[in-house]
Amino acid sequence: MKKIRIFLGYLTLILIAASMLYPFFAMINMSFTENNEIFSHAGRIFHSGLTFENYKNVFREIPIGLYFFNSLLVSVITTAGQVIFASLAGYAFARLNFKYRDALFLLILITMLVPPQVNIIPLFFLMRELHLVDTYQALILPALFGGFGVFLMRQYFLGFPKDLEESARIDGCNLFQIFFKIALPLALPTVVTLAIFTFVTSWNSFMWPLIITNSESMRTLPVGLAIYKGSFRELTLWGNLLACSVICTIPVIGVFLLGKKYFISDILQGGVKE
Repeated sequence: MKKIRIFLGYLTLILIAASMLYPFFAMINMSFTENNEIFSHAGRIFHSGLTFENYKNVFREIPIGLYFFNSLLVSVITTAGQVIFASLAGYAFARLNFKYRDALFLLILITMLVPPQVNIIPLFFLMRELHLVDTYQALILPALFGGFGVFLMRQYFLGFPKDLEESARIDGCNLFQIFFKIALPLALPTVVTLAIFTFVTSWNSFMWPLIITNSESMRTLPVGLAIYKGSFRELTLWGNLLACSVICTIPVIGVFLLGKKYFISDILQGGVKE
């Protein structure tokens, strides 16, 4: 009976994985299909007569390289900023005693309950007053700080062994040395998990870049592709759009594959209780 349960468990996981991977591979396949043959090959994972024409059309018709660069730049800087500030704040809220610590952390948690759409108008007016509309600063600054990152890092540092801190202090380490040389390296799985979530969120961001940018040179990939889709009049070029979708997914998959080991390690740490 035990072997049957294990077999059924693996079979269920395989079926779930196949249901998620099938649309992805079908998208890749159709991105290499000519536009007039898209629907005749719809749903197939493999077929003959593959072509790169859709990708050539995309690079000819829109500055997708510029959109890609803008999205990558904004996402990388946003991710780095989130990791740095969230790690420092999370360690402070978890390990340091200072006045109004719990009240400040409660305010940070409250910000997580506010829908992002509510902040768009105030943020836009703020950026306008600072003369940052249609700049990289406007795309990056609002996303450098987030309650989720602080909460995630604080939860990790709450379980950080006190013996390590005391041993480091005995050895003459100051607070910053303890954080950068001991606490942060041990928190690497959680840091990578936060980096993956932040990168994906920033890469897929659409509403804020759409509102805060005006010129084509500042558009990110989601905004540029939405405008490109809106340029179709009588006939939607699905092959071109699918080629764009494949290009959009490459960095996200790459980031996940690079951090997969630490991401899984963080999940296991959170699920195992001593």
